[in-house]
Amino acid sequence: QVQLVESGGGLVQAGGSLRLSCVASGSFFSVNHMGWYRQAPGKQRELVASLPSGGSANYADSVKGRFTISRDSAKNTVYLQMNSLKPEDTAVYYCNANVLLRIQIIQAYWGQGTQVTVSS
Repeated sequence: QVQLVESGGGLVQAGGSLRLSCVASGSFFSVNHMGWYRQAPGKQRELVASLPSGGSANYADSVKGRFTISRDSAKNTVYLQMNSLKPEDTAVYYCNANVLLRIQIIQAYWGQGTQVTVSS
């Protein structure tokens, strides 16, 4: 069983910062691709940032220059540093990870989500 647990969401004023964390735990060989998605009320879930193991980060255009994704592979943890937050960043943020369970068996997992609310 693999679990992704997010933390760090909350309420912040526009222009402020938050740092989200997501830890993968359970029985697996390794965590490959990790990323953050978000879903605002009435909208589809969208990719915010992704970071493959040993690869380069990808960002949604709307967050480039403001958000930074990073990971600590030894701790199976991915972070999302969010600066210069805007009201339109308000959403539930979800962690996503592709986990190598055993040889050639990769499965995607989602966290439970953490609410980020940016007030104007």
